[in-house]
Amino acid sequence: MAAEEATVTVRLIRSFEHRNFKPVVYHGVNLDQTVKEFIIFLKQDTLKILHQAHKAKTNELVLGLDDDDTLLLKEDRTLKDSGVASETEIAFFCGEDYKRYKANPTSSW
Repeated sequence: MAAEEATVTVRLIRSFEHRNFKPVVYHGVNLDQTVKEFIIFLKQDTLKILHQAHKAKTNELVLGLDDDDTLLLKEDRTLKDSGVASETEIAFFCGEDYKRYKANPTSSW
């Protein structure tokens, strides 16, 4: 059976305070790979689901600060088991920066 593939947008977050990010679209993402394998591919730290097709979006301009228990992706699970499907948008960021910003969510502009 062929692996299920999807188009996934990854938001590369450079700064929460300055709201500096760049969306990058990846086509043909294998949803049967683990989150850890995808992180190695992206060569960064932490992934969190931003938006899924036909579902509500957050009012936060960079990343919603809620639902970390369900939206932060676990490295040992597959992308598919984590809720990633075609047209899912994922934020990609340094976990320590996120923790600092979440403790004091202020913007510099």
